Amino acid sequence: MLQEQLWQQVQLVRAQSPLVHNITNYVVMNNTANALLAAGASPVMAHAHGEVEDMTAIAGALVINIGTLDDYWVKSMELAAARAKALQRPWVLDPVGAGATSYRNEVLRELLKYSPAVIRGNASEILALASIESATKGVDSQHSSEQALDAAKRLSEAVNCVVVVSGAVDYIVQGDRVTAIANGHPLMAKVTGMGCTATAITGAFCATAPQKPYQSAVAAMALMGIAGELAAAKAAGPGSVQQYFLDALYTLDEQTFNSKLQLTIVHAGIPV
Repeated sequence: MLQEQLWQQVQLVRAQSPLVHNITNYVVMNNTANALLAAGASPVMAHAHGEVEDMTAIAGALVINIGTLDDYWVKSMELAAARAKALQRPWVLDPVGAGATSYRNEVLRELLKYSPAVIRGNASEILALASIESATKGVDSQHSSEQALDAAKRLSEAVNCVVVVSGAVDYIVQGDRVTAIANGHPLMAKVTGMGCTATAITGAFCATAPQKPYQSAVAAMALMGIAGELAAAKAAGPGSVQQYFLDALYTLDEQTFNSKLQLTIVHAGIPV
């Protein structure tokens, strides 16, 4: 039953092609846009103060990624997040490098005021965002996703949102509800922006099911992990992983999805 629901969301993104407004970092814009297109969504990358609010209003979801900050972009993020909150439009926050600098932390404190539906980061970022002492090494994680579970639960309750902790096993957390996705491949970590891509795809899934951010996050991380596995099976290295990853997002079928999915309900609680 759960597998059917998740696959239905994959199909829904392909059928509806939701517009996803990304205020993201310029390192990954091309990767993110191509991945959204391959998954069936429609990406837009708008940063100008004069249009970010209007773009948020017409998009199905907003994605904010703080990877390459400057004051102008921060204002764009705040304007867009405020409009998303006012419209009750789902938005997803990627706290890239949380804990690395005081400026980055202050930006995140402000953005959290606008009630993201989902936060997705690596373990170190989630630990830092939950105000737990953590040594953050750039945008890479020095912690396993399991080490951030308690922090993710506290952050989820404090912000009233879904928290996704990416790692060798991805954990999707909402209070006491925890789902683990064990799909993926180590080669994915050798390609810049894979985490950012996961955030953007989560936004696409939230756009088609705005009242189901938890299930949307589970479906998005399942799709990411399975596509990564399929890509790594064909690739000779990081360069070809990118090519085959896009192909896998585009061509993945229900039988492959169901046979590859490695999902565990860590805490049954309320059904996903």
